[in-house]
Amino acid sequence: MNAQSDVYERLDFPENLSSSEILSPRQFLGYRLGERFTEYARSVAYFEYLAEQSPRIKLERYGSTYEGRPLILLTVTDTSLMGRLEQIRNNQLKLVEGYRMAGTQVQEIAAQQPVINSYSYNIHGNEASSTEAAMQVAYELATTEDPDLLNALRESVNLLFVCINPDGRDRYVYWYNGMARATGGEEPRDLEHYAPFPNGRTNHYWFDLNRDWVWGVHPESRGHTRAYQRWMPNVHTDYHEQGYDANYFTTPGTTPRNLLLPDAYESWADTFGRANIAQFDQQGISYFTRDRFDFYYPSYGSSYPSVMGAIGMLVEQGGIGAGRAVETEDGFILTLRQRVWDHYTTSIAQVKAAAANREALVNYSLQAWDPLNSKAETTAYLIENDGSDYFNDFLEMMLLNGVEVERTLEPLTARGTGYRGTRATAERTHPAGSLIIATEQPRHLFVNSILSNQMEIEDSVMYDMSTWSAPLAYNLEAFQFNGPLRVDTEVVSLIEREGTVAGPTNGPVYAYVIDWSQRNAPQALAELWQADVRVRAALEPFTSDEGREFTAGSLVILRGRNLEKETELAQLMQRLAEDHGLRIERFTTGRMRSGHDLASTRNFPLREPQVAMLVDEPFDTYTSGQIYFLFDWETRLPVTRIRTSVLRQTAVPKFGSRYGYADLNDYDVLILPDADHLDAVFGKEERETLKDWISAGGTLITVGSTAEFFTADRDFTDQKLKTPGRDTSEAAAQLNYRERTDYYGKKNVPGTALNATLDTSHPLAFGMKEEVYTLKFGSSSLVPTAGLQSVGRYAVDSTQLLAAGYAPEASLNLLAGNSWAGVRNIGQGKLVYLLDNPHYRMFWRGPSRLMQNAVMIVPGS
Repeated sequence: MNAQSDVYERLDFPENLSSSEILSPRQFLGYRLGERFTEYARSVAYFEYLAEQSPRIKLERYGSTYEGRPLILLTVTDTSLMGRLEQIRNNQLKLVEGYRMAGTQVQEIAAQQPVINSYSYNIHGNEASSTEAAMQVAYELATTEDPDLLNALRESVNLLFVCINPDGRDRYVYWYNGMARATGGEEPRDLEHYAPFPNGRTNHYWFDLNRDWVWGVHPESRGHTRAYQRWMPNVHTDYHEQGYDANYFTTPGTTPRNLLLPDAYESWADTFGRANIAQFDQQGISYFTRDRFDFYYPSYGSSYPSVMGAIGMLVEQGGIGAGRAVETEDGFILTLRQRVWDHYTTSIAQVKAAAANREALVNYSLQAWDPLNSKAETTAYLIENDGSDYFNDFLEMMLLNGVEVERTLEPLTARGTGYRGTRATAERTHPAGSLIIATEQPRHLFVNSILSNQMEIEDSVMYDMSTWSAPLAYNLEAFQFNGPLRVDTEVVSLIEREGTVAGPTNGPVYAYVIDWSQRNAPQALAELWQADVRVRAALEPFTSDEGREFTAGSLVILRGRNLEKETELAQLMQRLAEDHGLRIERFTTGRMRSGHDLASTRNFPLREPQVAMLVDEPFDTYTSGQIYFLFDWETRLPVTRIRTSVLRQTAVPKFGSRYGYADLNDYDVLILPDADHLDAVFGKEERETLKDWISAGGTLITVGSTAEFFTADRDFTDQKLKTPGRDTSEAAAQLNYRERTDYYGKKNVPGTALNATLDTSHPLAFGMKEEVYTLKFGSSSLVPTAGLQSVGRYAVDSTQLLAAGYAPEASLNLLAGNSWAGVRNIGQGKLVYLLDNPHYRMFWRGPSRLMQNAVMIVPGS
């Protein structure tokens, strides 16, 4: 790093800013920020030290990660405000409800209320400079004697989420510190710029936490969302890094934008962006605005605050993979010190800008929280409690985000617009127990952004996905209304997940039955296997003598087939019911009114499969993580993760028999996540070996582009794939260079909800609804043939295919009537196609049972 030997003199952080003699990060850590990456525990120790030493700082733990690391929030303000911090927080929540209060009372609170200014650092673990910067920011706020900054502290309460993703951060930091060269690694091709799979971006389960603010799938997200809701800030910035060849990005961003946001949002984003660039102009730091990054998807850390009534913003420092120093494409040496400095600079600039505009920012939020200012026409959303899998998941998500939810106490007949099919407006009677979510509430921006079945899109070239409508994601029966609803309701404030073992108790047990349509039935099956209980699955639906109906796939546990477990079976069933919120039916007879009897040989045994999943390049980290999470954390079914490098080194045709290599013959099921360039793993010989394994009884599960690979294109089967052809139109031929990105972008299907059906008589769709919304990326589909058991199919009418989001007409015409999920028999085994990811980011849950069925039910069917 000789070329940048002056960087520490040029970018010199102030130290010992006050007479308190509080140690600076350099003094506490023993090195200058930027000389190395700080392990998370050491940064926590420094934040704890500051909180102990400075009366301006309060530290609280708001959760912990999967790996047990603490999640901490620093609250920093002037000592005159610190003593009444809880009063300030409660007053902020009163202002959230301000439209329900007398105007004079609101004005009195607002006049005295400091601006609540917050930051989320290091949500992507390998974007590690911002937690380093947070140490210097906290130190300066704790010790400054600068009059301007002291005045800003008197006008603001500053919330520092110092590291959203500690597990990912440490995964990257420990690897990097172990790889760093004493002589520096400025050469871009040096090992230290290439972290191995799964890198540090994601959390323990390889999830991108910056897509999880709304859904709360992970403890990190649930923790910071709850903490955010306790404060409801006026300003928030999410701190990131991008590729190291890029200059610093600051707001405003680009289109598409959430058009429901207040008109003033854009000018406020520009105000803060200009506060940042004023410092950058003075220091000669390169930056850009209004390009690359949009804030359309509401589950980012930059856009979530905006739909909660704040000015939500993003900053992106060039730096991913840069290590301590790297030579950029233009020959500049980008240092970690520079990256820390830049994030520190914008953090301090935001404190000052927020404080300088305290009164106006408080008023902005007041106006944003007032539902009378909503741009949406919808007055209420209704979600029917139809006993579907994910009703409670939806409710839990809404309550996590502070949404006011009511439950109907009687049937409601009203004229509303449904979400399925033609989305026709009609009168319908909705059952008691339905949820009503009125838009006349402070979080109306969030409610309309999350529940609407079609957000207005100003252009279709977007950074992320084009729809996220929660009723579609959870596959719920939903309706929206544009007028008042009159029905008795009660407020819902908690989730009820009660389990029970029902049925007659006045005779010896014959069998227990667990309906497979229940949300947590797969967890129960995994535990039954662990307890060595013999389980069968119902091939078809059946009805008991009492008239209770059970779906195909329902689990049957026969006492006569588990005699060695007879004394403990009742206790086990009671525990499963309570632990997983299940209704388990106790039978004293095996004779059913209709359908097969419980001990019918048509009901097939379910044996625990030995399951493997390939990971590492070229398989997608996110898709791999979603499958890993689904089985390891949620279902608790063991899945062995095998690196492709292990598989590639094995001898053909046996996939390895030597020590340390994976032998495919040890497994019953192999899962292949989404991937590109699969020829590097499965060449012609390997494909033949894989086909032999399937023919001998194995089950191969393919997801996304991997499903496309194992078709006629690679001579694996005769399964044809329908894909869009190359655009040879005159319009494409006449494009100038500037028009190409927009033109081809609008030909993509960028995460769009499509109306689809499922063949629920097939084991792959056991326990599911016949109608489902599938989330589509791209325009490929499987051509239905006699050899393909088409389980999931797109709507036949292309004009009725689009449920929400954006898709070009040509793509809809190409997809209509084709398949996206299916099974082909190969010898004694099965090849499962899941062309559309059935559990995208684990919030798109409607189709997710397909993967559990593929692993747990299909192999035995």
